[in-house]
Amino acid sequence: MMERIGIIGGSGLGEALAAGGGERVAVETPMGAPSAPIVLSAWEGVPIAFVARHGVGHTIPPSAVPYRANIWALKSLGCRWVIASGAVGSLREEIAPRDLVVCDQAIDRTRRRVGSFFDEAGGGAVHVECADPFCEEMRGILVAAAEGMAFGGARVHRGGTYVCMEGPAFSTRAESRMHRAMGGDVIGMTGLPEAKLAREAEISYALVALATDYDCWKAHDAGTGKQELLREIMGHMAAATENALALMRAAAPRVWARRSEVWPAHRALELAIWTDRGRIPAETKKRLELLWGKYL
Repeated sequence: MMERIGIIGGSGLGEALAAGGGERVAVETPMGAPSAPIVLSAWEGVPIAFVARHGVGHTIPPSAVPYRANIWALKSLGCRWVIASGAVGSLREEIAPRDLVVCDQAIDRTRRRVGSFFDEAGGGAVHVECADPFCEEMRGILVAAAEGMAFGGARVHRGGTYVCMEGPAFSTRAESRMHRAMGGDVIGMTGLPEAKLAREAEISYALVALATDYDCWKAHDAGTGKQELLREIMGHMAAATENALALMRAAAPRVWARRSEVWPAHRALELAIWTDRGRIPAETKKRLELLWGKYL
């Protein structure tokens, strides 16, 4: 199977990448169809597979994104690595709008999403290690790629805790303060269960968060009207999208240069299957063969 780097585009980046052309491939998975046809293309000779997380034209809200189908589709197309993006609100003064954060931790505040490929009763108990939910090798490559790059005054933060809320409504002010108190640095709606599913699929996954505004813990200027505020946020998103795309393009060849390496994420299921192999139904083994076939 041809190997590729998977790219998951969130708000802003999805539209920017979808406009870049490439071969569109419809992929069916045991979990249904992904958010959109997968776009196969290349960045400076590096093969990539791109999926727009929210679908063509941003039609899918966060809770309805087919996260399992998206990850499965990328895995089936040979993606051993995924670089994802996502718009976020900043929970810290030092993370300014237009900054990028190469996240290193996550807090899951979702409640309506299927968070595992291995959720079938009687089908097998699988427990992957998620102490560090984002691939450290991938994070290191992104951070190294950012050094010396100009981002129009914006910063690239080497780490940060991503709080994933359910949405689609934004936080109340009390919730925003709580997220700060629990150690969150940025808040979004799509990083989970995506990162956990990538780990179950033995994909090295990293998330670049695009700060578009300060979450509601920080009051806006009283003199700023709603339309003006919206224009400001959209301007931040456009600038952050351009910055993220530049960073991901710079990182992709560095990942590709190390494609012969096996990283911890690529062995995530090695010790994670707790069920007696002989008691896993044959139908389940076959249905999930793409994920755990080499261990069964």
